[in-house]
Amino acid sequence: MSELDGLTALITGGGSGIGLAAATLLSARGASVAVLDLDPSGAPFPGFAGDVSDDASVRAAVAAAIEHLGGLDILVNNAGIGAAGTVEGNDDAEWHRVFDVNVVGMVRVTRAALPALRRSTHAAIVNTCSIAATAGIPERALYSATKGAVLSLTMAMAADHVREGIRVNCVNPGTADTPWVGRLLAAAADPDTERAALQARQPMGRLVSAEEVALAIAYLASPAAGSTTAVAVPVDGGMQNLRLRPE
Repeated sequence: MSELDGLTALITGGGSGIGLAAATLLSARGASVAVLDLDPSGAPFPGFAGDVSDDASVRAAVAAAIEHLGGLDILVNNAGIGAAGTVEGNDDAEWHRVFDVNVVGMVRVTRAALPALRRSTHAAIVNTCSIAATAGIPERALYSATKGAVLSLTMAMAADHVREGIRVNCVNPGTADTPWVGRLLAAAADPDTERAALQARQPMGRLVSAEEVALAIAYLASPAAGSTTAVAVPVDGGMQNLRLRPE
């Protein structure tokens, strides 16, 4: 038997990137998987259209997914958007928009999923955070602020729900080779130079793959991690902790 046989999982932002990689791996390990996305058509799994910035949309999509799955054991809060710039780079409306998706969006989805998770004997929530929560990265003030909030939210949720048998953890990817990063690179004046700079920023010298992040998500979601809660797992190529001398 696979380690997730008999368990059910809902992944937000599961239509592409890290979310799709996580959905694919959880399914391969035996879980029954559904995805929630603005456009779930890119995922080869039951998809439920939902906008995490709209509470009614979230409640409807989560309820439909749970009904389809017959319950819920694992929630992966992965949906999010990016933002570039210093504190001067985005107006108030953009600050509110990105916080609404990246932080309050997780709140909305979790709130809708909690009743079903409380009925599970292997309940786990995994939030997609970022290296930006713990390291200062240039031109990412707004994005970093939201991910710092996600890190704090993860710890608070873990404290609130541990006695209900619900584990809450997060993953902190470094710069990952995802469609969003691809769009950033495409918009750069010199995409090749920008990619080389992003690779060089990580001590391992390359971008993190979505599949590598998915492996960490799968571990935290698994009953094998039954004593692991309130933990942030970095998948960042050493970016957080290594201080290498120049070659």
